Formats: sequence, structure tokens, C-alpha cells
Amino acid sequence: MLTWSLLYYVSEWVIRLVMLAYVPQKRSAAAARGWLLLIFLLPWPGVILYTLIGRPFLPRKRMALQARVSQMIREAQARRVMPGREVMPDLPANFTHAVTLAQNLGDFQIFPGNAIELLDDYDATIDRIVGDIDSAASHVHLLYYIFADDRTGHRVADALVRAVARGVSCRVLMDGTGSKVALGRMGAKLRAANVEVVKLLPVSLLRRFTSARIDLRNHRKIVVVDGKVGYVGSQNIIDADFKRPLVYEEVVVRVCGPVVAELQAVFLADRWVETGEAIGNPSLFPSIEPQGKSMAQVLPSGPQYAHENNQRFIISLIHAATRRVVITSPYFIPDDPFIQAMTTAVLRGVEVHLVVSSQIDQYLVGLGQRSFYDELLDGGVRIHSYTKRFLHAKHVSIDDCVALIGSSNMDIRSFALNAEVMLVVYDTGVVEQLRRIQERYFADSKEIEAARWRNRPIVYRMLQNTARLADSLL
Repeated sequence: MLTWSLLYYVSEWVIRLVMLAYVPQKRSAAAARGWLLLIFLLPWPGVILYTLIGRPFLPRKRMALQARVSQMIREAQARRVMPGREVMPDLPANFTHAVTLAQNLGDFQIFPGNAIELLDDYDATIDRIVGDIDSAASHVHLLYYIFADDRTGHRVADALVRAVARGVSCRVLMDGTGSKVALGRMGAKLRAANVEVVKLLPVSLLRRFTSARIDLRNHRKIVVVDGKVGYVGSQNIIDADFKRPLVYEEVVVRVCGPVVAELQAVFLADRWVETGEAIGNPSLFPSIEPQGKSMAQVLPSGPQYAHENNQRFIISLIHAATRRVVITSPYFIPDDPFIQAMTTAVLRGVEVHLVVSSQIDQYLVGLGQRSFYDELLDGGVRIHSYTKRFLHAKHVSIDDCVALIGSSNMDIRSFALNAEVMLVVYDTGVVEQLRRIQERYFADSKEIEAARWRNRPIVYRMLQNTARLADSLL
């Protein structure tokens, strides 16, 4: 007669063997190893956790809506571009693929005539957003991962309330996890003033079976005012010192011009997919005369797309680089192709710089991140550890040609699980603006030396390498 202990023992081995065949399907070897290690050590807890968050799952209904949105975007853009009149930036031959790749990945074409300003002063950026909301005449749209119930959050919320009082239509999308606290009291305050507030990807166990796996996040940060002014970047609507003693430092793009329509489309698509309600008001897409000289396109990414858009695009650009690559990210958990692209670029004679924060706001992620430094340093990548503040900015510059700025970290979570958005700019002047910011980072950083890093205490190495085993979960 079988005993309960024997049944449990047999069930553990059944789980191990079944998951050994199932887990590696359609995923990287690194991700499979992390999950299988957990499942082999703790079969029942591991299989339960895998069921909840093991794969980037979205239901057919949401995927069908996203496919419909993408088709509508492509058709609308096709009507705006006359045959033979396609606009292309003046790029070296090795970068001519970039525009087409970004469009095929994220659906959005390139637009000329944009005025682009890089903002790296935290409080001044909030001032600019509030000022633009106070100048709005038609509508204000905000999409944020974190919209906090604090001083900064109330400054922006009060501006929205004032806008509604003037007859301006205001809509706010907040992630159900990042803005969980603000969705209560702050959400009630905004709704009472007739501001539409939509919770994105709310977390519940039921949601795993009805609409999405429970750990998906909408990590985007977007502002659109009157369809003419847009903001995109890394900064949330929250006080800079919300995790004391850390003080966050960011980079945000303020853009005026035709490409704002693409940020508007991302906002409306997220709202439509969440609510099931489409907004067909053509006034949300006003005709905009050229405001500047920058060519740009929006690159959204997330599990609703067939590919890991940002990962593929950035790797492609790194392979095309001939002189210099600078990657800035607070969280750096790369996959093997990303590391190979960086180290291969060095072998081709390209300067490759990685800027990270010396301060940590997520301990396990910080440990896992540092486990990758050995192979990067051995491969000739220069790593700059920024000491002045907690550097939360996310951007990439390639040679003097291309800049990407937005919400995506350079990690597996941002590439595969989070809904993210990046602005791709093809303008040497904007790249030079970004380079000045990067040079300031270098000046306020301690460059990590390979010899000293290899001699760090063995305890640190063990902790870092152990954390790395969970890279697909971080």
C-alpha cells in the first residue's frame, strides 16, 4: 500500500520530468535553467510559481485587440505617405536598416520635423509637465507606471483638475501595481473632478486565468497634451526621494511635432486594450506643422508583440556601430545575445560604455547585475558606476547617429514582460545633447577596473553568482 510520503515523492519526480520537457519550449536556455533549477529543488512550489508567472501570457482577446490596433496604425500611416515620398534620415549605410527594423517591430514609421529637448533636472521636468497641462486647450493624456499620492503626484493631479475646470478632457492610465496606492485616494480625487482614471493590468489570481499573468506591468511613462506636445522617458510622477536615502535621477524627452501622434496612438491603444472602448475622435490627431529638424519614431514593446522589440533593435544597432556605444540603465540583466553584441563591438574597435548606478534600490537585482561585470570587463566594455544619485535613466546612443530614450531597462524583464516605450531619434544634434549628459555621468562615476573587480571578496562573488541564477525572474 502506497503511503502519503511515497505518493508525494513520486509526484515530485513526475513534476521534474514533465517540466524538464515543457519548460525549455520557446524560451532561452538561461530562462529555462533558472526555472528548472527552482522546480528541481522545490517541485511543488516551483510548479505553482511557474503556473502563475512562468510565461509571458496574454489571452487571445487582448492579443487580437493588439493585432487590430497594429493593423489600424499601419493602414493609417500608409494613407499619410505617398508612394515614392517616404522620408529617410541621412544615415551611414550601416544604419539604413534601423528605420525599417523599428517600423516592422513596433508598427510606427519615421516622422521628420520634430523639436526635441532632453530634460535631466527632476523637479524642472515636473514643472514643465505641469506648465504644459496648464496651457492645454483640448485634452491631456497621461500614462504612468507610478503615479504617487505624494507632493509631486498632487502637483500634477491639481493641474489636471484645473484643466478639467477649463473644459479640457483629461485621461490618466495607471499601472495596477506601480500605482496601487495612488489609485485609491488619488484616483478618487481625480474621478471626482471628472478626470478619467483607468487601472492597467490590475493584479489578482483570477486575472491569471482571464486576462494576463499576474506579474505583467505597464512600465510606460507618456504625456500627450493637445496631440501636439509629448513627453517620454524614465521618470515617474513621484517625489525624487521617495526611497530615502536614495534620490532618483532621470532623463525625459519633451517633443513637439508629428511624432507626438505616435505617443498618442500608444496611449489610446493601451486604453482600448484595457477597457474595450475605442476613441475615434479625429481631433486627438491634429495636423502639425514641422516644429524642428529631428527625425524620430516611437518603438513600443511588450509581451503583446511577436518579438522582444527593444532587445532586437538595440542589439542590431550595437552590431552596426563603428565608433561608440553608450548604454545607461539602472537595471542591467542581459541575455547572451546582448552580451555578445557588446563584446563583439569592442573586438571591432568600438568604444562600448555601460553606465550603471552604484546605489541599489533592489538588492537581489543589484547582486544579479554585478555578476555580469566579469565577462563584460574581460570583453573590454568600460563600466562606469555612477555615485552622485540613484541613476534611473534609460537611454542608448550609437555613434553620432541614433539615440534611444524611454522607459525600458536593459534587462530580461523589460525586454520580455513589461510594456515599454522608447523614442528613437536620428539626429546628430540630439545625440550630442545626450552625449553631454553621458560625459557628466562619466565625471561623476567610478570606473570599475577589471583587476580590482576580480579581487573582490569571495562572499560577494558567491552572492552575485547565486542571484544570477534567477536572471529570468528578476
